Amino acid sequence: MRAGRLTASVAGIIALTLTAAGCGLSGGSSGGDSTAGGCKVDKGNVGSGKLTGDVKGQITFQTTNLKKDFGDFFNGVIKSFEKAHPGAEVKWIDDPGDNTFTQRTVADAQACTLPDVLNLNAETATALTKAGYLLNLSTKDPDVAKPFVPAFWKSSTFKDASGSAIHTTLPWYTGGVLLTYNKDLLEKAGVDPAKPPTTMFGLFADYEKIAKAAKGKYYATMANPVWRIPADFDQMNIKTLSADGKSAVFANDPRTTQWVAWMAKLYKEGAMPKDSLSSSNDPSTLYSQGKVAYGSTNPSFVRFVKQNSPSVYDKTAVGQQPFDALGHTTAAPQYISVAATSKHAPVALAFGEYLTNAENQTAWCKDPNVVIFPTTTASLNDPFFQKVTGSDPFSQARKLVAEQLKTATAYQTNLSPAVQNALVAQVQLAMQGKKSPAQAVKDAQSKANELLKQAG
Repeated sequence: MRAGRLTASVAGIIALTLTAAGCGLSGGSSGGDSTAGGCKVDKGNVGSGKLTGDVKGQITFQTTNLKKDFGDFFNGVIKSFEKAHPGAEVKWIDDPGDNTFTQRTVADAQACTLPDVLNLNAETATALTKAGYLLNLSTKDPDVAKPFVPAFWKSSTFKDASGSAIHTTLPWYTGGVLLTYNKDLLEKAGVDPAKPPTTMFGLFADYEKIAKAAKGKYYATMANPVWRIPADFDQMNIKTLSADGKSAVFANDPRTTQWVAWMAKLYKEGAMPKDSLSSSNDPSTLYSQGKVAYGSTNPSFVRFVKQNSPSVYDKTAVGQQPFDALGHTTAAPQYISVAATSKHAPVALAFGEYLTNAENQTAWCKDPNVVIFPTTTASLNDPFFQKVTGSDPFSQARKLVAEQLKTATAYQTNLSPAVQNALVAQVQLAMQGKKSPAQAVKDAQSKANELLKQAG
């Protein structure tokens, strides 16, 4: 599960380099062949019309780095599904989820060997949808959207080869974002912990107050902008890429230059440790030592502090991450997809829907070994998320994020590592005073466009 708000991806490159690679996969039980991404498949798997057929046959279910910690849970889900559907069999495999995941999954798709049900991130779903390797779920089951938070379902779409947004994924578990802060350090700086800012620049203004009050004894946050690009832009509703994803447009919005100017000012004034500008570390360690006022925006971080630094946990509170111009929060869920190349698509679709239903999502989110949130309306309304007693920050964090997710969208700009690095490098130069904010933004967009053009 991903920590922090880092959103770099290889989607743009991979999606544009996918090629069809037919390999003679036989058709399903209803007869007749068609193609999905170049693979021969049963004609019922593609095109219009609801998917029909018996829920019988063996399928493969692939998760991403979950078997070690959650073997008992998922084996139980599989067992109960098989009991409800005699003749259906689910084989569970677990991928390590390393940085080659998208490339390897694309290769499996091109070889017509995709698992039947897959746990995907947005990057991989983007690539596989564009190439036609995933089932169009809302077409194959018109009722598939019912359990999910409407905003999540609406925004959990990916574009096919024609550019049309289609539902090839079921939103599964997700994280969330919030402000985690040390009340004592904020109060010393004259910042009211009970009134979190509602805009990004308002948050930056609080950072500045901390810098002026702390005088290097403690800091507001970490310097490396890699944690904030493009997440801050998304929340401010600054368009980072054009609608077709082929060009960078963030320099067209004057707020981007204002954002860079703020970052440069805050770094110069000591709101951030000087040695953290290029560090890959998030605020976890320094926050737990009482040296940084604001911690990670990941809600699981609150539990980390509780377990590792009880004295700082006692001073910790949580608040709303600025909604800013977007007007609501965004989240980056993990997804469940069904391969259009499945030989037993009715089984795969039934299992995908069973895995992501409210009952199973709620059960998993209650596991004490995980800090995740569900994407179904019924799950988020469960007392586990809504009935909070006392002022324990971890419980408050759970309630706050659950409430946010009722109106959240899954929108998140996906940048290739090269493009993100180009943006980060230019912002770092501005923060060091080596470029003006305006020039850094201009140069960042020029470099991003070069990279996007090279990618196709």
